[in-house]
Amino acid sequence: MKIDGKKIADEILEDCSKFEKPKKFFSAVLVGDDSASISFLRQKEIVAKKLGIDFRIFKFPSQIKNDELRKEVLKIASHKTCGGVIVQLPLPSHLNQHYILNVIPVEKDVDVLSERALGAFYVGRSKVLPPAVGVVKHICEKQNYDISSFRVGIVGLGILVGRPIANWIMRKAKETIFLRSVSDLSLLKDVDLVITGVGKALMLKPNMLKDDATIIDFGYGVDQKSDKLILKGDFDYEKLSDETNISYTPTPRGTGPVLVAKLFENFLILNSLE
Repeated sequence: MKIDGKKIADEILEDCSKFEKPKKFFSAVLVGDDSASISFLRQKEIVAKKLGIDFRIFKFPSQIKNDELRKEVLKIASHKTCGGVIVQLPLPSHLNQHYILNVIPVEKDVDVLSERALGAFYVGRSKVLPPAVGVVKHICEKQNYDISSFRVGIVGLGILVGRPIANWIMRKAKETIFLRSVSDLSLLKDVDLVITGVGKALMLKPNMLKDDATIIDFGYGVDQKSDKLILKGDFDYEKLSDETNISYTPTPRGTGPVLVAKLFENFLILNSLE
């Protein structure tokens, strides 16, 4: 069964439209010209326009140095009329993303990626959830899942998806399996819920999973030759047979729209707390 992320996102954005519109702007920092990052920012611009939010993109050259970028992000975040900051990841390899992200104040950290914001999340004191965690929570609630009875498998432990979800779900699930890489996907054969965010297109096949498993797929591929975004997730759902009862988020129209909706929900919540 296909889980329609676009429909879920529209419902979240409908609720977001009921918030009082913030007077402050939402800022996004883009370094370089990574095609996937630009594509994701365009999606955010579209949603911001729908919600009437002042969304501003601050662009910097890929060769910018750590101290210079950190100074610029702090300058943006310190602006009195700035209500939230995100740094579009990934950053160029020479930049230290933690060093950059840690200048974002907790009350403006919409992605929940600075050490202080993550620390608050880990001890249950964060006002908002990391967007990827919000996506998983919302989809599970929408599907009426009792996670406490589930065996959960998480493939990939990246900063945006795997790590925050792992921290959240391991306290709720019956059992959690962590796979840093795709080396042993056979461990997923008895798992009820698979959450993947590796970015290796179509690596996960239906025959590797239980017949009634659910896949929440955050993966997207990038063509190594052209560096262009490929709209294929980690899960190869086109190989599904009629006999299986697997539920899955497709790519596109899966987790992507929900992730963006949760990001703006966080921005609105943080600005409503002032």
